[in-house]
Amino acid sequence: MVNLGFDIGDLHFKNPVITASGTFGYGSEFDDFINVSDLGGIILKGTTIEPREGNPYPRMVETASGMLNSVGLQNKGIDYFEKIIYDKVKEYDTRVIININGNTIDDYVALAERVNRLEKIPAIELNISCPNVKMGGMVFGTNPDSARDVIRAVRAIYSKKLIVKLSPNVTNIVDFARISEEEGADAVSLINTLLGMAVDTRSMKPALSTITGGLSGPAIKPVALRMVWQVAKAVSVPVIGIGGIMNASDALEFILAGASAIQVGTASFIDPQISIKILEGIEKYLVSKGFLDIKEIIGYINRL
Repeated sequence: MVNLGFDIGDLHFKNPVITASGTFGYGSEFDDFINVSDLGGIILKGTTIEPREGNPYPRMVETASGMLNSVGLQNKGIDYFEKIIYDKVKEYDTRVIININGNTIDDYVALAERVNRLEKIPAIELNISCPNVKMGGMVFGTNPDSARDVIRAVRAIYSKKLIVKLSPNVTNIVDFARISEEEGADAVSLINTLLGMAVDTRSMKPALSTITGGLSGPAIKPVALRMVWQVAKAVSVPVIGIGGIMNASDALEFILAGASAIQVGTASFIDPQISIKILEGIEKYLVSKGFLDIKEIIGYINRL
C-alpha cells in the first residue's frame, strides 16, 4: 500500500494527478473512457462572468512536439455553469476546481464571490496567465504590480483554497510565485502555455487567426520542469507542475523536481485514458523503489 495523497493546507487530495483546465472540459466528456473520480482532481475549463465565443477559427495548429492554441476562453459564463454544470460535477468523488478568468480585477472578484458559495467547489485556480485573450489574462500575470493587485483582491473575498496559475512568459517566474505566496495563495500551478506562432507556407498566412497562441505539449516540458524546480525551492506553498506531461515518467520528473502534484493537459487529446495510466505508473514506480509515501520523493533531487 502506497500513500499517494497530498494536501493544500487542510484540503486533502487522494493522489497527485489532476487534469489541466481547457483540456478536460467539465469532466463528463471523459466519462466513457475513465472513472473521473479515481483522479486526485479535475480543473474545469476556464470560466468567465459573461459567455465568450472565443477567437475566430483557425485557432489550433499542430507543431513539432506540441500544439498551438488560441481558443480564447470559449465558455458559456458563470450563470450557465451554476445552472447546468454544477449539479453534474458536484457528484464526482474527487476535488473539483474551477479555473476563473477576467478582463478586470472586478471580474475576478465577482467570479470568486460566486464560486465561494458553491459548496462542492473547494478551490479556484486563478488564471492570470492566459496568452490568448486581448484583455486580462496574461496582462495580469506578466506585470508584478498587476499580479499582486488581482491576487490580493481575490484573496480578500475568497475563503477557500486559492491556486494561482503562473505564466512562463516572464523574465523571472520566481518573482511571481513569491508575490502569489505573499498575497495569500495556498498553492501555485505552473506553467501555462508559452507564447508562440506558426506560419502556413501554402497560404503564406499565419496558421492561427490571432497570429500568436499558446504552445503546449512535449516541446515545453524542459522549460516547465526548470521553472517548477526554481519555484519549488523559493516558496513554501505546494507547487503543481504543468507542461508537456505525456506519461508517468514525465510526471515523476516534476515530482522529483519539487512538484507536490501535476496536471495532465495536451496528452488527454491524444489518449483520453492517459491521466489514469499516469497515476498507475506513479504508483508502480514508488513500489519498485520501495517508497511507502509519495512525499518521500517530492523535491528528491534537491536533497542529494
